[in-house]
Amino acid sequence: MKARYGGLRGWVLQRATALYLLGFIIYFSLHGLLSPPASFEDWRAWMQSTGPRLAALLFFVAVALHAWVGLRDIAMDYVKPLGLRLAVLAAVAGGLAATLTWAALTLSG
Repeated sequence: MKARYGGLRGWVLQRATALYLLGFIIYFSLHGLLSPPASFEDWRAWMQSTGPRLAALLFFVAVALHAWVGLRDIAMDYVKPLGLRLAVLAAVAGGLAATLTWAALTLSG
């Protein structure tokens, strides 16, 4: 079944994450332009409310998924030795997992 779909799932995932990233950037930019926070405390209070915090967490998840698909495709196309390819993919996965952990910890506190 995998051969039937080829890279369609990765392509769709990358386009879906790109749309979310665009929407997030537009939303946060408009919010900052239309009702800019008067102080850091105002911005922090807004970011600690559920909606913006969840949107920011989803942003980091979307960035990680978007990056994973792109970097995986690059590794699959250009890193030919299997062992090296697995090492590169493991390093990418570890880096993305560390970034997501950092983002989740930052947004939770």
